[in-house]
Amino acid sequence: MRRDGLQVVTDVTVRQVERRGHEKVLSLDHDSRTSQLAVDEILVGAGRVPNVAGFGLEAAGVEYDEFHGVTVDDRMRTTNRRIFAAGDVASRFKFTHMSDATARIVIRNALFFGRERISALTVPWCTYTDPEIGHVGLYEREAYERGIAVSTFVQDLSDVDRAVVDGETFGLVKVHVRKGKDQIIGATVVARHAGEMLSELTLAMARGIGLGAVARVIHPYPTQAEAIKKVADAFNRTRLTPRVKRLFSIRFSLTG
Repeated sequence: MRRDGLQVVTDVTVRQVERRGHEKVLSLDHDSRTSQLAVDEILVGAGRVPNVAGFGLEAAGVEYDEFHGVTVDDRMRTTNRRIFAAGDVASRFKFTHMSDATARIVIRNALFFGRERISALTVPWCTYTDPEIGHVGLYEREAYERGIAVSTFVQDLSDVDRAVVDGETFGLVKVHVRKGKDQIIGATVVARHAGEMLSELTLAMARGIGLGAVARVIHPYPTQAEAIKKVADAFNRTRLTPRVKRLFSIRFSLTG
């Protein structure tokens, strides 16, 4: 956004908004200082609240919160054991794809005596800016907060041939694995089509496919998704022992 000429200010408290002629002036508190900013228009992101009023939920024994929605357990059952809830009103993930996922859980558990749990889901998300930002699993700081040591592998799109040809080199693929293993615990993709690329990593996480196995999958060339294979190849190179590295070095020097 800064590259496109936008000024970004975070950690700001808006104290006052007033009109001065054709301008709208904001009084801002930032870093213990007060400043004023004149703008043409103001866009307010007010957020959403769950639509839970007027349904008689109290009479049905269904607990809810006017800010967070209907209270459900891990199997999407409300405090009335005969009533299930799905969608944004019953999930902390406010994504359309999660509404679909919770509805599927409800159908299996309510109608077919299933025992599906929402906590078992691997949930990806994508912010549809340009480039897009896609993420699944843990961030590095979250892993350390949970006491999980990780190794991180990053591939810039500037070194991916298809991204160079497309003129879309601003971006990256970042994958976190459990230290000493190839278990993927989190991934971030920044790219023009990050939402499309992220599903490969989401599938690997959901099905327990390690980053080493991803490296053995043939990826069509040239594609931007080759960045994922490059990350996996980088992981595999860390598994080479010093002796194997020496053997490769000798072999390449003889054949070179």
